[in-house]
Amino acid sequence: MLTRNCLLLFLSILVDEGSASLSRPPSPSLGRSRSGREHARSLVGPKRNGAAGFQRVKRGWVWNQFFVLEEYMGSDPQYVGKLHTDLDKGDSVVKYTLSGEGAGSIFTIDQTTGDIHALRSLDREEKPYYTLRAQAVDIITNRPLEPESEFVIKVQDINDNEPKFLEGPYTASVPEMSPVGTYVTQVTATDADDPTYGNSARVVYSILHGQPYFSVDPKTGVIKTALPNMDREVKEQYQVLIQAKDMGGQLGGLAGTTTVNITLSDVNDNPPRFSKSFFHLRVPESSAVGSAVGRIKAHDLDIGRNAEVEYTIVPGDGGAMFDITTNEHNQEGIIILKKPLDYETKKAYTFKVDATNAHLDPRFQSFGAFKDTATVKINVLDVDEPPVFNKPAYVMDVYEDTPAGTIIGAVTAQDLDAGSSPVRYSIDWRSDLDSYFDIDPVEGTISTNELLDRESVARHNVSIVATKLNSPVLTSRVAVTVHVLDINEFPPELASAYETFVCENAKVGQVIQTFGAKDQDLSTAGQQFSFKPQREDVKTNKNFTIRDFGNNTAGIVTKRSGFRRRLQEIYLLPVVIEDNGYPPKSSTGTLTIRVCGCESDGSLLTCGAEAIFLPVGLSTGALIAILLCIIILLVIVVLYVGLRRQKKKETLMSSKEDIRDNVIHYDDEGGGEEDTHAFDMGTLRNPKVVKENLYRRDVKPEQKRGPRPPASQSSADIKDFISQRLQEHDVDNSAPPYDSLATYAYEGDGSVAESLSSIESLAAEREEDYDYLNDWGPRFKTLAGIFGEPSESQSDSTAAENTQ
Repeated sequence: MLTRNCLLLFLSILVDEGSASLSRPPSPSLGRSRSGREHARSLVGPKRNGAAGFQRVKRGWVWNQFFVLEEYMGSDPQYVGKLHTDLDKGDSVVKYTLSGEGAGSIFTIDQTTGDIHALRSLDREEKPYYTLRAQAVDIITNRPLEPESEFVIKVQDINDNEPKFLEGPYTASVPEMSPVGTYVTQVTATDADDPTYGNSARVVYSILHGQPYFSVDPKTGVIKTALPNMDREVKEQYQVLIQAKDMGGQLGGLAGTTTVNITLSDVNDNPPRFSKSFFHLRVPESSAVGSAVGRIKAHDLDIGRNAEVEYTIVPGDGGAMFDITTNEHNQEGIIILKKPLDYETKKAYTFKVDATNAHLDPRFQSFGAFKDTATVKINVLDVDEPPVFNKPAYVMDVYEDTPAGTIIGAVTAQDLDAGSSPVRYSIDWRSDLDSYFDIDPVEGTISTNELLDRESVARHNVSIVATKLNSPVLTSRVAVTVHVLDINEFPPELASAYETFVCENAKVGQVIQTFGAKDQDLSTAGQQFSFKPQREDVKTNKNFTIRDFGNNTAGIVTKRSGFRRRLQEIYLLPVVIEDNGYPPKSSTGTLTIRVCGCESDGSLLTCGAEAIFLPVGLSTGALIAILLCIIILLVIVVLYVGLRRQKKKETLMSSKEDIRDNVIHYDDEGGGEEDTHAFDMGTLRNPKVVKENLYRRDVKPEQKRGPRPPASQSSADIKDFISQRLQEHDVDNSAPPYDSLATYAYEGDGSVAESLSSIESLAAEREEDYDYLNDWGPRFKTLAGIFGEPSESQSDSTAAENTQ
């Protein structure tokens, strides 16, 4: 090993000496080649005239790259190279320094001679090169004599890594019967050595074990078949050992191996084959239609889908009585009875069965027909059988509270023997301990014995026994399940109180709400609801309709667009909900739909009523300011109207006036019935009501009224004045189009209700005794004096009445 390392070091030195650069390096560097000094340039030195500055001097040409052999095993540090400057005259005034990657720990330099050594063994796979910097300085003053120079020490590769299969062991498959050269798989080995230097990383593949079945490409590692017609049924698994060797496969190279497990996948190259050509079966005549009466099997050497077999009955004598299917698990042919067997009619059947592959491969059809044929003979056995029910089980439904004696269903059994004995029916008492049901022994009809309650027992399981009349031992049983159905007692209703809204920008045919229904009845699993609008609402409602989705839900669908909250904010949509119970129930629910503002994508903005009247785009502060202004204006108007009304009332009435009774106080007291001059009747006449040319303010009169003469102050003209005013109102074309009351501020004596004055009724009530007024106290003393004293003459009373 040491000899080989020394030899490689010697070769490296030779290569380094031959590759010395004869051109100027890209960056200033120190040193010189071991082949001798070549002066090119020197540092800039002091000018001869004494002025400040430097002049160029010659310096030696050096290498930009050094080499060091990896895995060096010598006892002394490995020599790398030498740095030298022309300024070094050998008088020990120049000192060399080294810095950079590994300086001091991996590489060292002799400060006097410039020799560089590697202190330890290096691995190229760990780090392929190192970048260092060197400089020559004055040993006394430590001033740089030349600029700092950068160089690279490259680790020289040796073949110290064997090829490795990182993905092994491999698994592959190739179809059986493949031709020579069919691709199987590819293996890849990697070598950590330097692929750019020598043959250390050049790998060659070969097969150590697995011939003559497979081959491998020495350069690419592709494995192919090398033997034709390899049969999976003969051998299915192969193990191939692949070797990868570096140094181009030459002697002394390192090698690695991997295992490749190759499986031959199946192809359909084998037809099915019956184990025998004749199958003999025996079947009782009592076999039920659809039951399996026998099994046959054809074997196929293939596996998987290539071994799937299809069986068919060749049309012939007995083929119509039977059918055959394939068992997917074991590929057996199951013979099934298609029609009832009758020993007295026919005792044996013979037919042929073909077995073929379900998935044929056209490449192997030249081998022959991929099918086989066998003969099947079935003998029918005579059997004395019990009665056979026409169904394996019966299911019957009956509503709760059904009256006793109601027939809910029937069972039927037959005697299939040649004698055809009658059959009698009965209920196994152990299955009906409470005797809820009864059965007709001849007809087989089942009826109720008492009222059934679903809440107590929802399902009854009854066993019916059928017995042959001439052979009581032969009996058969069948299970009868009786479901007690719930009576529909509650109508359906809306599932919840839906809060529905429609956007103002909704389109025609848009579903705006999906809703469901609920029912309080017990049967919830099988409930089915239907939804529809009211019959009278179908044609009249132009806004919305109901769409039944058929899955116990429905939707509200718009019939138009252009909804506006300003016109109508809320719509009511009745919906009729009906269930499928017995008897069916229905109810009508009302859905409330609110018109709301929405975004263009349908998201809700607002449904508040305040948004209807507010202009779009105003801020909240602006809206509040507008509302405050409106409120202030309203307050000013109300105050103004109130002041006007108060001022008007003060001009017409005194401060003691009662607003509700509208009574005017005159503070004038008369002298009694005989005093006709103390009270003037003209005071009753309000001169302010005598106004000329009164017209309606809201209607322009068609003709002008003539001037009315002023009313006389005499009481005799009151009746004429009122008649005149009444006639004017009757012929007035500008009168309002509704009933109105016209007041004239005068009271006449022509009223049909006659006078309400107590003066006129004094004569009729003269004989009445008013002495009890004296007992009422001093406040009624004046009234007691007036009514207690009889009037002196009838004429005075009459005159007073006329005056009134």
